[in-house]
Amino acid sequence: MGPIFFAGSYEPYDVVNAFFLYSFMGWVMESIVIRLEKGHWEKRGFVHGPFCIIYGFGAMLGYVLLKPFSTNYIMLYLMGALLATLFEYITARIMLRIFGAFWWDYSGKAFNYHGMLCLESTLGWGVIALLLFTVLQNNMLWLVTRLPAHLATGLSFLLVCSYTIDFASSVYKARRMETTCNEEQSSMLQE
Repeated sequence: MGPIFFAGSYEPYDVVNAFFLYSFMGWVMESIVIRLEKGHWEKRGFVHGPFCIIYGFGAMLGYVLLKPFSTNYIMLYLMGALLATLFEYITARIMLRIFGAFWWDYSGKAFNYHGMLCLESTLGWGVIALLLFTVLQNNMLWLVTRLPAHLATGLSFLLVCSYTIDFASSVYKARRMETTCNEEQSSMLQE
């Protein structure tokens, strides 16, 4: 593959492994932030495993879209903050349509928009965009390309399969819980 995500040549399994590593790093970051804010550990993400794939998508897509600004840190910060906030808004709207809710709540934060967006997160997304280009992506490239091809291929296959099963199981449980809640509400209304 060409240099879309990394400078130079890379294999599809490198992209998959980088995606899941970013997803894991996002899960860790969210867990720490929530721990600091609420004073206790809280399950993050939709699935049972330690991945928030929105961060995998955000990092990979962000890298491609923000690459033209990578030499101008002010523009990189501003565009990173703007694009990540837009991505967060679109994700919230999609989740509302599919699940009837989104899985974060900024309503207690200053300068929030319907609990979906807040100034604090927007400013943080800009910092993360800077980190993506100054630290994360080069180290990610170094790390994922160090794995031997057979190991990297197997790891990417295992990650995709296990995440797919975890996601399907989580969707099933969420739908079952939604059905149970709807039935309970219906029976309460009939009483």
